[in-house]
Order: sequence, then structure tokens, then C-alpha cells
Amino acid sequence: MSTIDFSKKISFARPHPYGSNLQRAFESDRGRIINSAPIRRLQQKTQVFPLERNSAVRSRLTHSMEVQQVGRFIVHTIYDQLDENQKQQYGLSDLERAIESLVEIACLMHDMGNPPFGHCGEDAINRWFTQNLTELKPMSGLMTKLPIALIEPIIHELCHFDGNAQAIRLVHSLHRFNLTYSQAAAVLKYTRPATETKQDVPACKSYLTKKVGYYATESRYVEDMMRELDMEKYCRHPLSYIMEAADDISYCMADLEDAVEKRILSLEALTGHLKSTYQTLEPQNRPIKNNQTFDELLDWVYNDAQVDEISKTHKFFIKLRVVMVHPLVNHAAKQFTDHIGTVFTGEFNRALIEDNSQFHAITQTFKQVAINHVFNDPEVETLELQGYKIIGGLLDQYRPLLDLPLDDFKKIVDGDGRYFPVERRLFNKLSGKHVAAYSLALKEEMTAESTSLWEFYLRCRLLQDYISGMTDQFAFDEYKSLMVSG
Repeated sequence: MSTIDFSKKISFARPHPYGSNLQRAFESDRGRIINSAPIRRLQQKTQVFPLERNSAVRSRLTHSMEVQQVGRFIVHTIYDQLDENQKQQYGLSDLERAIESLVEIACLMHDMGNPPFGHCGEDAINRWFTQNLTELKPMSGLMTKLPIALIEPIIHELCHFDGNAQAIRLVHSLHRFNLTYSQAAAVLKYTRPATETKQDVPACKSYLTKKVGYYATESRYVEDMMRELDMEKYCRHPLSYIMEAADDISYCMADLEDAVEKRILSLEALTGHLKSTYQTLEPQNRPIKNNQTFDELLDWVYNDAQVDEISKTHKFFIKLRVVMVHPLVNHAAKQFTDHIGTVFTGEFNRALIEDNSQFHAITQTFKQVAINHVFNDPEVETLELQGYKIIGGLLDQYRPLLDLPLDDFKKIVDGDGRYFPVERRLFNKLSGKHVAAYSLALKEEMTAESTSLWEFYLRCRLLQDYISGMTDQFAFDEYKSLMVSG
């Protein structure tokens, strides 16, 4: 195994270089992200409950802020667990502040590529393109002219929209943040190009590639990033493991708190579900904290909350986070340090907390209770069905733009759309930033054989960019507006 030297992974290098001070480079990254539109939009994108009016229930932004705090906590704990000789040996001695900043901002960014209505928004986009892509006029024509080996990867990618890959697209192609490669790499959760299938990658990288990680439009950027940070193909940046663990720890409890806030579950019912589910997942009942078991800690949390004079729910979840987050963070940090060699190279083929420990059982318990008793609640399922209807309906309304031949679409882009009144009006509603990204990418070098395919791919990507960038409320309003006008 190569020498572990984190200074090779923590770099101020970026696509368009300037400056040579490490900490200032990451402060620049922080400013670019915190002040960006994709982060602001997270305040109106759902965590679990779409179009939620109760401000106490989490949005993607408030969730990301919680993930940010847990990410910091894990970094500090890793440094606490390593002695000075180990820090020196691994090239970590002078990097704690830099790593903390990188992880914090990666945590804040981790959901910014998600479409409206959460994961059902992703599913709705993929469902629509799976059902319609090959029937769109330009694509059906291309399928009769071009080799199937050229077309299949593009079809696969367009039918596998993913919020993680969209985040990388936002960073590089749509907003051109010019982040340091280290900051962008910390968000690269999955490492499979979207043109490849799961069967195309080696089994030893199955977890790292279980979802698509980046699109064809960002492939050259990701290749440059991996070369600069000495990352092998299908391997991660080490800090992405921390970002992922912080997300896993945060959302598994947050979803349940929101469910109680909305009175889908009572504290009594939640406590009972947690106990019975954990017993099934962890029959050995190994201790969690201070030699106490999960049930004992949960009883203490529940009983202590009962005497609170203001809010039993608030007290319950504060105590629950105290007794559960600390051991989970300690375990994630220990997994990082115990496997530091393969984490450093990015070959560690699982999440930090995904092992056979009692700590993994805790996160699985929270997630399973949410699946069984929150996500299948009639209100949640109705909201998700509305999300499918809205996303699918918007794509139906914008379909005329995808059915146009290349030459006719080019006329609209160039401002000459007088013979296409409907398509011209639809095009004018698209984001100027997204259209500019389409036009710029169209200038990329390509063979004459693939020009039409590349243009149509970019046109589909343009529409996915526009839809996925909407907030829940904007998507809902746009759907109502277009359905009425249609």
C-alpha cells in the first residue's frame, strides 16, 4: 500500500488556479457555496414532507445544517483518536482546520443537486425519461442511423438522473464555482460515470458505484480532479466518507422527529417501535454507551422527557441525540482511523457505519421505523404521489422542446422562433444560466457522427437541469400555471 499522506488529498488546486494559501482557498470555497443560489433553494425543498407549511419541520437546508455540525464533530473526534505520532505519520498534523472546513461545506452541499419532492422527484424524472426517451422524435431518428453501442450509454445516463451527480454538475457546469478539487471531491459520493451500468464496474467497488456519480458533461472535470488528487478510477476522496457518515447519523433521527412534530407518531408509539425493531436487528443487545443497552438509554430518554414542563417532544429528541449521536460519531471516527489505509486511497467499499456493529443497528433501527411507520403514512404517500404528478406533468408540458428537430430547436435558441409559437414560449421560460450551459457544452469537440446525438443529449440535460433546480413550491405553481394555460 502506498504511503498515507493526507497533504496529497488536501490541496488548493482548482480548475482555474489562483492563490497558494491553503486555508484562504477553502474560505473562498466556503463563501462561494454559502452565498450560492443552489444552497438558498434548499430552504424550499423537502426533506420528507413536500410543500410543508410548518416551519419547525425540516427542509433540505435545515437538514444540511445539522449534517454540517455532525461532520465537524466527526473530524474533531478523528483527531482526538489519533496520537501525535499518527497525525505526523499520516500528514495530518497541520490539517485539522482545513479538513474541518472541507467537511463542513461538503455536508452543506451534499443535497444541493436534489430535485423538488426529494427522492420521489428523482424517481419521477427517471420514470418519465424511461417511458418517453426513445419515442421522442430526434432520438427515434438517431436510433435508426447510429450504432446502438453509441446510443445505449446516453440512454442509460438520461434515465438515471441522480441528485449526487447533479451536485457535481452544479459545481462545474451550471454555476462554475471553480472550487478547489478537494472541496468538490468531498461531495463526490459515488464514482461511477452515468454512462456505465453497475455491471460495468469491478465487484470490489460495488458500494462506491451503486449509484451514478457524474454525467458525461462533467467527465473531463472529474478526470482532472482525480488526477490532481491521486484518486484511482472508481475510488473516493477520503473526506467523502465523513460527509456520508454525518448524513447517515443526522437524517435517521431527523425524519422521526418531524413525524412526531406532525403527529404521525406519538413519543410512546415511537419508543415502542424503536425497541422492537432494534431487538430484531441486534439480538445480542451489546452495550451502546457507558455499558448501557439501547433499551436502557431509550427508557432514560423517554422518562426524562415526561417531566419537562414546556415540551416533552423537544426534550425527548435533545436527549435522544445526546445519547445516540455521540456513540455513532465515535464509531464512525474509529472506523475511519481503523481503516485509514483504504479510506485514504478511497477503496474502502462501504459506508463507515455500515458494519455488523450495534451502532449500525442503531441507524438501521431509526431508518426501518421511518420506512414502516412514517413514509407509508397516507399523508406522506399522498404528497409523494402529488410530486410524481407534478414532475411528470411538467415534463409532459415541456416535451415539445424535445420533439423538435435539431435545426428547428437551433432557430429558437438563436431567437428566430416565429414559426414555433408554443415551443418558443416554453423555451423562454427556461433559465438563462441553463441555456448558456447548453450552448457552451454544444461547442465541445465531437465527431460529425455524434453531433446530433450530443446536441439532443444536452437538450435533455437542459430540461433536467431546469426541472431539478425548481423548489417544491415553484414546481407546484409552474405545474398549475401550465396545466391551466394548456
